Amino acid sequence: MHGIDYPLLLRSMVRGMGTSLSLFGLTLAITLPLGLVISAGRMSRNPVVRNSVRAYLLIMRGTPLMLQLFFFYFGPYYIFGIRGADRFTMAVVAFGLNYAAYFAEIYRGGIESIPIGQREAAEALGLTRSQTFLKIVLPQVLKRVTPPMGNEFMTLVKDTALANVIAVSEMFDVAKKAASGSVSAAPFIVAGAFYLAMNSVVEQAFRFAERRLSYYQ
Repeated sequence: MHGIDYPLLLRSMVRGMGTSLSLFGLTLAITLPLGLVISAGRMSRNPVVRNSVRAYLLIMRGTPLMLQLFFFYFGPYYIFGIRGADRFTMAVVAFGLNYAAYFAEIYRGGIESIPIGQREAAEALGLTRSQTFLKIVLPQVLKRVTPPMGNEFMTLVKDTALANVIAVSEMFDVAKKAASGSVSAAPFIVAGAFYLAMNSVVEQAFRFAERRLSYYQ
């Protein structure tokens, strides 16, 4: 049994945090625009599009993210006999498609919460559909979706730890290896402090956003 080399642990944890932040950022780069597209499909008047999107949402929200990580990484080989992309890329794909489903429903809830009378009033005033959306609907939607979006951002920070199930060396993976080598829970405590610090930044960012959007009631 070996003691913990804390300087080495912290350096390794910082490298792991870099991987976690990369996974976090790339997931959002996929999720934020894709969620909007999916929400539009969910609200489509075309039953084929609408029902297809509903099936996608059910699968993504109804199965564990861990299972989806296994599927996207191992599925191409076991189903088609071909090697998939690298572990980190498959983790980004799995996270992006999973979180897009949740973001899509947040977007949809925000858009559908705006009374139809506001759109009718804007039309009566001569505003185009794009002007109505950008000047009247969008600011209110942003105000209403900010709190649930903040929750999803914070959950995503924590969920990056699941990437270790396909051997992506992020923060939790570093802590797990350090703990097994030292037979100590200290690495997990350090990892917890790193996750808490990251989510503190996220929380502050969304508090700022909510204050800026407080004008729209």
